[in-house]
Amino acid sequence: MQAVCSGFVYALTVADSMIKSGAASKALVVGAEVFSRILDFKDRTTCVLFGDGAGAVVLGASDTPGILATELHADGRHAGILCVPGTVSGGQILGDPLLKMDGQAVFKLAVGVLDKVARSVLEKAGRSESDIDWLIPHQANIRIMQGTAKKLKLSLDKVVVTVDQHGNTSAASIPLALDSAVRSGQIKPGETVMLEGVGGGFTWGAVLLDL
Repeated sequence: MQAVCSGFVYALTVADSMIKSGAASKALVVGAEVFSRILDFKDRTTCVLFGDGAGAVVLGASDTPGILATELHADGRHAGILCVPGTVSGGQILGDPLLKMDGQAVFKLAVGVLDKVARSVLEKAGRSESDIDWLIPHQANIRIMQGTAKKLKLSLDKVVVTVDQHGNTSAASIPLALDSAVRSGQIKPGETVMLEGVGGGFTWGAVLLDL
C-alpha cells in the first residue's frame, strides 16, 4: 500500500513522532514526485491533472510545540479507485504500469474522509474550526478543496490553492503550497494551519500546526 499523495502528511507525522520521542532533534521532510513516469498520455482524464515537483520542510525540537496533532488512515478496500495496478517482478513489469483513477469515486470518498480526519485532529488539539487560519490541502483538484472547506465552514479565501500553477504534484503539493503561501506573505508566523492529504492505496491524513 502506498501513501503517494498523502505521503508528505505521513512523513511529517513520522518525523514529529521521532522528535517528540527524543529519537531525533531535527528532521528534513521531503515530498517529491515524478508522476510523468506513470501517466498514460493518451488518457486525458489523468495526464492533464498531474505534475512533477518537490518540496521540503525542516523540523526541530522546541519547548513550544509547532505540530499540535496528527492523524493517519489507510483502507485498502478502496485501492482500485486510484492506483497503478501493475507490479515489478524479477525485473519485469507485470500488468498495467500506468495510473488508473475513478475521479468521481475519489471525489466522494476524499471529501468525506478529509472532513472526518480534520475534525478528529482538531479535537485532539483542543481546537475548533474557527481556530484554523489556513487550510492547505493536497492539491488534487479545486472541487475537493472547496468541498472540504465547506464542510469545515471555512471561507475559500482561507484555502491555499496552487493547483492552477503546479497541477497535482502528489506528495510535493502540500510543501509547494506551504512554501508559496509563506514566501508571498499570505501565511504569517503565529497562524494556525491545517494540512490534509489523500492518496492512492487508499490513504489519508491531517496535521494541525502553529507556525
